[in-house]
Amino acid sequence: MSDKVLLDYGSGGRASHRLIKDLFLKYLGGPALNRLDDAAFIEDMHGPLAMSTDTFTIYPLFFPGGDIGSLAVHGTVNDVAMLGAEPRYLSCAFLLEEGLDMQDLENIVRSMSEAARNCGVQVVTGDTKVVPRGAADKMFINTTGIGRIIADPAPSGSRAEPGDAVLISGTMGDHGLAVLAHRQGLSFETDILSDSRALNGLTCNLIRQVGNVHVFRDPTRGGLATTLNEIASQSGMEILVHEERIPVHREVQAGCSFLGLDPLYLANEGKFISILPETLAEKALELMRSHPAGRDAALIGHVREGHRGRVILKTSLGGHRLLDMLEGEQLPRIC
Repeated sequence: MSDKVLLDYGSGGRASHRLIKDLFLKYLGGPALNRLDDAAFIEDMHGPLAMSTDTFTIYPLFFPGGDIGSLAVHGTVNDVAMLGAEPRYLSCAFLLEEGLDMQDLENIVRSMSEAARNCGVQVVTGDTKVVPRGAADKMFINTTGIGRIIADPAPSGSRAEPGDAVLISGTMGDHGLAVLAHRQGLSFETDILSDSRALNGLTCNLIRQVGNVHVFRDPTRGGLATTLNEIASQSGMEILVHEERIPVHREVQAGCSFLGLDPLYLANEGKFISILPETLAEKALELMRSHPAGRDAALIGHVREGHRGRVILKTSLGGHRLLDMLEGEQLPRIC
């Protein structure tokens, strides 16, 4: 193959077949994908199913702690897991820009293969399109995931109840600041790494060993603050969280202070919120902290009746402020 992605690779002809055989099947192949049919043949899934789709457009393609390939797998696996499901299968569609370095593409596909294997999911169908130079930013990836729901009833943002405890599985803001710093060429005394990882192993453990999880949600775009607002709105509840209980790495806090950012609004790609009855909180925390994906888990607040859809932050100074949803992206401090 060429050392660059050519328009011919999206033609459906011999070049396309070489790309599929020599790259995609090499790393992602399995019984279903290797058939090269127009759709995946799946016969071993029964009962209620969870399905999610997401498109990944991150720049740069490679960042400290991950890349667009592993992120695409983790992001969709985690979304399926948030409905109390065991993710099983993925579809994967690539939109490639003419001229993309072929070695970068191979590294990304290899990374996807490793991530899928570690998550316990199979890529069973896919698609590749190549667009002319300048029509896309190197590469976009769409992944769709499907899994069997094992929670009964399934967690939902609408199920938070008064008295529920609000838990998070770890530190906030790692992914957002890692990508921003790398994109802007910023360096700190300690490297800041993305937290991109799969969460399905831990969420399935919580369902099976603790049970009665009312809400699972991963605070990706918009971060913890935005996601809590979504849950409060869906449930018609008020949520109170304590600033001093929310874990944030020291270097992330320092970087955010320097840039004028709030880590509670930065994206996370390997953390989740769990809301469940207060009586189960300690058991859930113990289980979460025993798992690599939940070592820094913390109980940060609770759900209560009050102003519907409102999130209140009790500050480290003892005051209270509204933790609202932003209109758009945060802006660095300029004065």
